[in-house]
Amino acid sequence: MPRICVLDYGFGNVRSAVRALEHVGADVVLSSDSKVASEADGLVVPGVGAFSAVMEGLKRVNAPMIIERRLAGGRPVLGICVGMQVMFDSGTEHGQHTEGLGEWPGVVERLDAPVVPHMGWNTVEAPQGTRLFAGVEDERFYFVHSYGAQTFTLGTDEPEDSAFAPPLVTWSTHGSRFVAAVENGPLSATQFHPEKSGDAGAQLLRNWMSAL
Repeated sequence: MPRICVLDYGFGNVRSAVRALEHVGADVVLSSDSKVASEADGLVVPGVGAFSAVMEGLKRVNAPMIIERRLAGGRPVLGICVGMQVMFDSGTEHGQHTEGLGEWPGVVERLDAPVVPHMGWNTVEAPQGTRLFAGVEDERFYFVHSYGAQTFTLGTDEPEDSAFAPPLVTWSTHGSRFVAAVENGPLSATQFHPEKSGDAGAQLLRNWMSAL
């Protein structure tokens, strides 16, 4: 069984994530310890609440360095909900602009929709070649959020014959299109909650774990 660390930093739906990963066969530990998070086969970064509060919590447990070092070494990381949002350059909520982890260019902003939060089940538009959504491309996933990344520019200006493999971006729509998931080498992330998405979410977690 792969050893998965769910990062415990005070701002995540951690118990649900632990149970969901155990359900699909992972050996799961909930920890804020840098050594445990660094050495696990996979690291899950959950997130619930405000972008700024999540960033503060991550910094308290030295998560920016842990995540950066894992990715530099090709060691898998999965961000969930605000745990995905903080992978972007920054977030803007209620007029407050907060720096993110900067793994991807872009700003997380309020959804351009008549009703927020976007809460409930929604479909996604998965790209060709997706590994994360293999077998569940046409399924529905559970979202709870008012903010999201509505553009994704990394890799879009690469020539067709470039050796650079651009990230695979999955989209969804609530009022306007927003980024629902990203697969970028060792870094994967979902705006929705796989741990609350029933059988489809369980299969997505299996797909992620299969690459560990």
